[in-house]
Amino acid sequence: MAAVSSRCTLHEMVLKAAAQHEDRHAVCFHPIKQQPLFLTYRELTTVSGELTAFLKLHCLDTETCRIGLYCHPGIHLPCWIMGILCVPAAYCPIDPGSPSHFTSSLMERGKLNFILVENNKVKAFKMHFTDWTEQDSNPVQHLGVTLFKVPKYKEACLEKRNGICGKQATSAVEYKQGHICKDSIDIREECLAYILHTSGTTGAPKIVSVPHKCIVPNIEHLRSIFNILPSDLLFLASPLTFDPSVVELFLALYSGACILIVPDPIRMIPTKLCDVLFNQHRVTVLQLTPTLLRRFGSHSIRSSVLSRDTSLRILALGGEPFPAAPVLRNWREHGNKTRIFNLYGITEVSSWATYFEIPETILLNTQIGNEPLVPLGFLLHGTIIEVRNDEDCAVEKGEGQVFLGGQERVCFLDEEVVLPYGTLRNTGDCVTIKDGEMFLLGRKDNQIKRHGKRLNMEYVQQVVENLTQVETCAVSWFQARQLILFVVPREPVEKKTLWKELRTCLLSYAVPDGLVLIESLPFTKHGKVDMSQLNRLYTDYVKERRMDGLLQREDLWDALENIWKSLLSLPDGTSAVENDSMFLLSGGDSLMALRFQEELETLVGKSVPGLLEVLLNGTFMDIHRQIYKCIYPMVEKASIVPHTEINTIRTLEKGNHAHKRNEPRLTDPEKHINSFISLSRGNRIFINVHLASESHAQKCQWTNGSSIEVAEFMKTDDFRSECKRQKTNQSSSSSFMSQDSVLSSVLESQFFIRVRWKSDTGKCVDATPLLIQSASTRPSVTVYIGSHSHRMQALHLKSGEVIWERVLGDRVESSAAVSRCGSFVLIGCYNGSLYVLNRHDGKEHWIFSTKDAIKSSPTIDPLTGLVFFGSHDHHLYALDINVKQCIWKSFCGGGAVFSSPCISSEPYILYTATLGGFISASNPSTGDTLWRHACGKPVFASPQCNTKHVFVGCVDENFYCFSHSGEKVWHITTSGPIFSSPCISSISQKVIFGSHDGFIYCCDMEGVLLWKYKTSSRVYSTPFVFPHPHTQNMEFVAAASTDGNVWVFNAGSGLLDTVYKLDGEVFSSPVVWGNYLVIGCRNDYVYCLDLMSSRSSI
Repeated sequence: MAAVSSRCTLHEMVLKAAAQHEDRHAVCFHPIKQQPLFLTYRELTTVSGELTAFLKLHCLDTETCRIGLYCHPGIHLPCWIMGILCVPAAYCPIDPGSPSHFTSSLMERGKLNFILVENNKVKAFKMHFTDWTEQDSNPVQHLGVTLFKVPKYKEACLEKRNGICGKQATSAVEYKQGHICKDSIDIREECLAYILHTSGTTGAPKIVSVPHKCIVPNIEHLRSIFNILPSDLLFLASPLTFDPSVVELFLALYSGACILIVPDPIRMIPTKLCDVLFNQHRVTVLQLTPTLLRRFGSHSIRSSVLSRDTSLRILALGGEPFPAAPVLRNWREHGNKTRIFNLYGITEVSSWATYFEIPETILLNTQIGNEPLVPLGFLLHGTIIEVRNDEDCAVEKGEGQVFLGGQERVCFLDEEVVLPYGTLRNTGDCVTIKDGEMFLLGRKDNQIKRHGKRLNMEYVQQVVENLTQVETCAVSWFQARQLILFVVPREPVEKKTLWKELRTCLLSYAVPDGLVLIESLPFTKHGKVDMSQLNRLYTDYVKERRMDGLLQREDLWDALENIWKSLLSLPDGTSAVENDSMFLLSGGDSLMALRFQEELETLVGKSVPGLLEVLLNGTFMDIHRQIYKCIYPMVEKASIVPHTEINTIRTLEKGNHAHKRNEPRLTDPEKHINSFISLSRGNRIFINVHLASESHAQKCQWTNGSSIEVAEFMKTDDFRSECKRQKTNQSSSSSFMSQDSVLSSVLESQFFIRVRWKSDTGKCVDATPLLIQSASTRPSVTVYIGSHSHRMQALHLKSGEVIWERVLGDRVESSAAVSRCGSFVLIGCYNGSLYVLNRHDGKEHWIFSTKDAIKSSPTIDPLTGLVFFGSHDHHLYALDINVKQCIWKSFCGGGAVFSSPCISSEPYILYTATLGGFISASNPSTGDTLWRHACGKPVFASPQCNTKHVFVGCVDENFYCFSHSGEKVWHITTSGPIFSSPCISSISQKVIFGSHDGFIYCCDMEGVLLWKYKTSSRVYSTPFVFPHPHTQNMEFVAAASTDGNVWVFNAGSGLLDTVYKLDGEVFSSPVVWGNYLVIGCRNDYVYCLDLMSSRSSI
C-alpha cells in the first residue's frame, strides 16, 4: 500500500484499505460465552456510513463537532469510531465504569456536543446525567447506540467559553494583518481525531485534543516497521481511554488486517485471555504495557506468548519502563522468533515517539554481571526529541530530562487553542546519553535522596527483578520517608531469604525499608502499576488490622457473602450469592479483588495462600473452600456415617490424610431406593445409601475413588474372609504399615496376577465393566458389561457365574450405568437406543431411541436422578427414566458425542466433549450451554472433574485442565493422540491418563508432571487408582495397553509393580474392587484377575 500523507486522516486511511479488502475480516469480537463474531471491511464501511449520515443531520449547526462515545468494547466499536470520524468529528471515549463526577468533568472540559451511548448503557447514563437530552435515534437503533445532546444552557456556555478561551490563548501570539502568524497552529483550524485525558498519575488529569496529523505519522511508520500485512491479527489490548488503542486499532484497519476485541471480563482473567489470544485466535501482533504482559505469569508467557511455536510475530511493549534483559530472556522459550520492541512516548504527544527492536545480542547474552541496557532507540516520523539539564539547556551527553514534540506532531492540552509549530512537552522522564544513545533512568519524581545519596527507584526494581525468586516487583517512596518494595514471588519464598538476597545485590543505600509479598501487582485501567493502590495496601499492612481470634466456622459463609455484596455495592435485600458466581463476572475487577483479599485476610486474622488467584478465577464456593481449608486445616471434612444394613461407608479415624472427601449430599429418603455403591471406569464411585441413624437422610453422590472410606465399605464379610488367607502374619488390629515398611514397599513388588475367571461373550469386549453392590444382594457384587455380540451380561464378581444375559439390538461399546434408585442399569447401543433394564433380571423397563449410534456411557445426576448421555447424532440428552420422558435435548456444537458426560455437583455443571473438538459446559437442568472451548481436534476422551477443575485429553496430543468457569488453567503436551480418559485420586490429588505415545502420565493438580511410564503399546483405556486391597497404606494404578498387557504401578513413584498379558487386544478399561480386577478383551472374553499379594509379610 502506498505511503499516506500526513494530511490524510485516520478514517481516510481505513476507507482506502477497505476498498482493497472488502471481503476480508476487519473485526473479530470474542464474547464471554458465544462463538466469535466477525465484520468484513464491506460491513464496516456500510455500518459506519449509516451512522455518519445520521450524525451529520445533528451536527449541521456545529462548527467543530466533538462526540463522546460511552460504551464497552463490542463488535461494532470500530464502526462507531469510524462513523464519528467520517462526519468529520472528533471522538472522545468515556468509560462507563468511571465515577459520574469524573465523567461530568471530562464531558465539560472536553467541550463535547453529543454523546453516543451504547444501548444497554442508556438507562445508567440517563440516571447519572439527567440534563443531557436524548435524541430520536430510531434510524440507528440496529447499530446499538442512542444519541444524547449537550443541555441547552451548557451549549450556550460552551460557545461563549470557546470564544473567550480563543482570545485568551492567542493574546501572547504575534498577529500579522489580523491573522495568527504562520509559525503557529490553531486548534480551530485543525481537524481533530480524538480527545483523551491523561492518567493523572503525575498530577491532575489533562484533556488532550489530538489532530489527525499528529497521530497519522505514527500509524504509517509503525506499519512499515512491523510490516503489518492483511493476514495479520492484532489485539485491541488497550482501553479506548489510553491512546495506544488508536495505534492498535488503526494499524490493523489501515493494513487490511483484522482487529480482535474481547469484553472486559475476559481481559481481566489472565488464563482466559491467554487462551483466547494464542490458542483460539492465534494473534500475530501484540502491543501492551509490561504490567499487562506480566499478568499472564512467566509460565504462560514462556509456553504461549513467547513459545517456540507461538503465532506472535511482533511484541511491542510501552507505557512503562522496559523489562530487564534477564527477565525478557526468562520469558522466551528456546527457538522463539518473535520480534520484540521497546516503545516510548507520552499521551501529550500522542502516541509513540521512539522505537527500538531488541537485538539477539541482548536476548541471548549470557555474561553474568554485564547486562546490556535497552535504549529508547530511534525517532518515529515527525518526532523531535530533546534532552535538557537542570539549567534548561540542551545536552548531547550525560543526564537530563526528555522533551518531546514535532513540527506538526502537536496536541492541545486543556484550554490551549494556539501553539507554536514544534512545541515540545516536558515528559518528566530522566535519561542518560551514552555514545549517542538514550537510556531511560526513570521519572524525575522517582529520583529520591536517601542516606545522603541520590537514588532512582527504577534501579531498585531492575535489580530485584533479576533475582530468580522474583516474578515482578514495584517500589514505592511511601510518605516520602520509607522505601517499600512490593514483590510478586515466582514461587513460595520466605522473607528472610529475600532480605538476604536484597542486601547482597543492592547498594547499601538502596536496600528497602520494608518488604511486602503480594500475589500480583494492581494496575490502572491503562495497564500501568497502580502505585496509589500499593500505598493503600501498605497502609493497611502496617496497621495490622487483625481480629483477635479465629472467625467461628458457622459464621464464615455469611461474613464472606457480606463482604462480596459490599464490594460490589449490591443493595440491601439482594438474594444470596450463588455458589458458582465468579467475582470478576459479577462486576468486580482486579483492584476490587485486591481489596477483597485484604478484607478477607483481615476477617480471618491471617494470610490465605492462593486466595487472589481463586478470587480472580474461582467461584464463590471456591473462595469459601480456600479460606476454610486455610483456617481450619485440622477439620475432618469426611462425614461419619453409621453402620447400616449393608455394611456401608465408614470414615476411619486413622492416619493423617491431608485431603478428605467432601460430604456427600444428604437428601430426603425416596421410596423404592435400593441402597448401593457402584464402581466404574477411572475409579468413579456412585453411591446412594440410606442412613440408618438419620431417619430423614439419604446420601447420594459421585466421587473419585481411592479413598479409605470406600475401601472399608468394600470389606464385606465375604471379602474379609478372602483377604485373611493372605494376611496370616499381620495383626487384624493394624491396617497401616510402619514408615520403614512403606518405604521398602515402594521398591518391592506387591502383587502377582492370576486369572480368577473369564466369561465368553461371543465377540470383542470394548466396554468397561460396571460393578455394583447393594443391600438386597449383600455381600455379593455384580458385574455388568456389554459386547459387540449384542449381548449384555450380569456376572457374579467372585465366581463369574452369569446371573442374566440380554441380547440387544446391535453392538454394545457403551459402558453401563446404574440409575439413582438402584433398580435399573442403562446402556447405549449402536442402533441408537438407550436400554433401561431391570438390574436384577435384565427385563426391559424402557427403550429410548436417538438418530444415531450411542457409544457414550450414561451419567446419572445424583441430585435429580436424570440420565445424561450423548449420541452420534451430535446431541446430548437428559432422560427421566421414572416417567419415561426426555427432559431436554441439546446440540453440542458439532460432532458426534462419543465420550461420556461428567457432572459436577458443586458447581452444578454438566460437561461434554465431542468429535467436533468441542468441550462444553451445560446447565444440567435445562441443557443450556454455559461455556464452550474449541480444541480444533476431535475429543474421544471423557471429561472428568473435581471441585476445582475439569480435565480432558484431546487428539491434538494435549491434556487440558480447565476451571469450572471455562478458563484453561494448564495443559500437558504428549507425543501422541489422547483417547484415554483421566483418572483422579481425591486422596493424593493426582491425575493419571494414558496416551497413544505409549506412556502413562501422572501429574498433580497444578499440571506438574510427577512421573510417566513407557508401556509396550498405545494406551487407549482409562487408568484406575486403587488402595492396596489388604493394607490401605498406599495407592496403585491399574492400566492396560492395546497389546493386551495389564499393568499395575505404584501411584506414588510410578514404578512398575507387576504386569499380566491377556490373549488379545484391550480397549476396555480396568475396574478394581478390592483385590479383583475386571476388564474386557478383544478375544471375546471378560476377565476377572486376582491381585495376589507377593509379600510373605502380608
